[in-house]
Amino acid sequence: MSHSPKILIADDEPRFCESLRLLLDGHGYDIHTSTSGREAQALLSKHQFDMALLDLAIPDVDGLELMDYINLHCPDTSVVVITGNSSLDAAVSAIRKGAYDYIRKPFAYEELLTTIQNALNQKKLELEKNEIHKKLELSEDRYRYLVQNSPDIIYTLDSHGCFTFVSDSVERILGVESSHLIGKHYEYIIHRDDLEKAKWTFNERRTGDRSTAWIEFRLKSFMGDEEEITCEVKNICIELKCTGMYEKQAPGRNETFLGTHGVARDISSRKRLETQLQQAQKLESLGTLAGGIAHDFNNLLMVIRGHVSLMFMENTCSNSTHKRLNKIEDCVQSAAALTSQLLGFARGGKYHTEPINLNSSLRQTSQMFGRTKKEIVILEHYEKKIWPVEADRGQIEQVLLNLYVNAFHAMPEGGSLLLATENVSLGKSSERPFNLASGNYVKLSVTDTGIGMDEKTQQRIFEPFFTTKEMGRGTGLGLASAYGIIKNHKGMIEVKSKIGTGTTFVIYLPASEQEVKNNEIAYDSILKGIETILLVDDEDKILDVQRDLLSSLGYTVLVATNGKQAIKIFDTNPDKIDIVVLDMIMPGMGGGEIYDALRKIKPDVKVLLCSGYSEAGQASEILLRGCTGFIQKPFNASELSEKLREIIDKSG
Repeated sequence: MSHSPKILIADDEPRFCESLRLLLDGHGYDIHTSTSGREAQALLSKHQFDMALLDLAIPDVDGLELMDYINLHCPDTSVVVITGNSSLDAAVSAIRKGAYDYIRKPFAYEELLTTIQNALNQKKLELEKNEIHKKLELSEDRYRYLVQNSPDIIYTLDSHGCFTFVSDSVERILGVESSHLIGKHYEYIIHRDDLEKAKWTFNERRTGDRSTAWIEFRLKSFMGDEEEITCEVKNICIELKCTGMYEKQAPGRNETFLGTHGVARDISSRKRLETQLQQAQKLESLGTLAGGIAHDFNNLLMVIRGHVSLMFMENTCSNSTHKRLNKIEDCVQSAAALTSQLLGFARGGKYHTEPINLNSSLRQTSQMFGRTKKEIVILEHYEKKIWPVEADRGQIEQVLLNLYVNAFHAMPEGGSLLLATENVSLGKSSERPFNLASGNYVKLSVTDTGIGMDEKTQQRIFEPFFTTKEMGRGTGLGLASAYGIIKNHKGMIEVKSKIGTGTTFVIYLPASEQEVKNNEIAYDSILKGIETILLVDDEDKILDVQRDLLSSLGYTVLVATNGKQAIKIFDTNPDKIDIVVLDMIMPGMGGGEIYDALRKIKPDVKVLLCSGYSEAGQASEILLRGCTGFIQKPFNASELSEKLREIIDKSG
């Protein structure tokens, strides 16, 4: 149903009002009449009129006063002034107050109808314009809110590459106010090494799918006040997408290039995570290589140490020869300690874990270190009721000593070393460093007051063979092995440092619910036997020396050089063979597969695993399946004899 415009006629002549009513009624208008100003005000207060036809010479209320009332209370009502005896000046005053037009009596009805229609059309256009303007303001507010609250930098450049708009997020990301960049060329914020790449990207003229995809490069970071803004030595890594802007022209004419607009996204955090992931993957690959080297090296040490043990057992050496053998034994132990670091880095160095007190380990190692480095002042701040951790005491103490030595090299003229422990419970993901599993941890920190490290050094500090010391002054394995050992204990080590402010290494280790036990002193003697042993190893040199060791201990020795041969020998003599000494790493059938085959022949078979690798990894899996023991190469006759008697003499 179409809307009938509502019109108020205000004139003090009733017959004139009635004649106008009859005329306008016939043209579809809804007409209301009044013969006084007060009556007109009453109608205006009750109804919403589209138009008012006013006589300026109404006795009780001046027509201009009625105009003021309409402007104040009925701003959407159009006014056409009808005047007879009034002066032209009064009509002009009404126009100035907002009347659409005026008509002087007498007038032609066609003139009145045309004026009314024109006034209504104009009012309709004004209302539509206002509505569109409100929608535009709302749209602009929404756009402004989205742009200014976006975490990305949104910008526009003119055709010369100068900023015409930059969103407020630039201050959070780069440290410079957006107003400071207006009018400046984009090169002002680009890292100098990425200027060429930036020119190609920022000068993008293509649009739509043809425009540049996300391109990575670095921006400068700023600091300062309004008077002086300087560039800090720091890179902000971003992804940028640009699109050309054009002014559309008539068909057949070329578009005018106005500039570009784009989005710059801060990806610094993502790049740091990617760097950490790449470093972890690189360390894992190098760890596999280091583990293989350590395994082969331990096998060689086994041959050397085995022959030294045999010579000691023969007891026919002169004093000078005996001293030389002791020196060889010392060198073998030092070499074994080096392979222990390699295995620790390879995340295979978690040998014999037990609940330990980290406060005790810190006190013991720091006292030993402090006696040799008296220029270092050691400060201690330990949690009183520290939680136990499940760890290999020797490996953890090795990590601590490596951190102390690293601190000493950072403080060549002396300084302070703060050792601290703390019980922490990690819950929410945002509170867990490196996304450690939630739970209870012991946090250990070692802080020095040394020269500190830059970001580049911190990124490489845990790499094997990376060292900042001069050639020949270090192997670069200390912190790499520390990283591997802590990772293998399901913990995490991280470094925090700045040039000139010192360095802090923070270690998180999972807390244990078990209580710390007192360690007993190992019994070091040769224990002999008369049982039969099946010795399985694929390397002849190791097989020979181990066979001689076992024979010198009184055992009858059967040998096999591979898995099939071992199974065949055992299957022939299952009840005569008291124990199997089984190498874990062999070609063809490995130690785990051979063990499973032996159990099928004799479920309660006693097997002593031996390997150049540590107990962690494959060995621990075989032990969980029921294997009775493990010994790591290189071992001496005393260690082997004790392990054999421990397993053989164990009932069941």
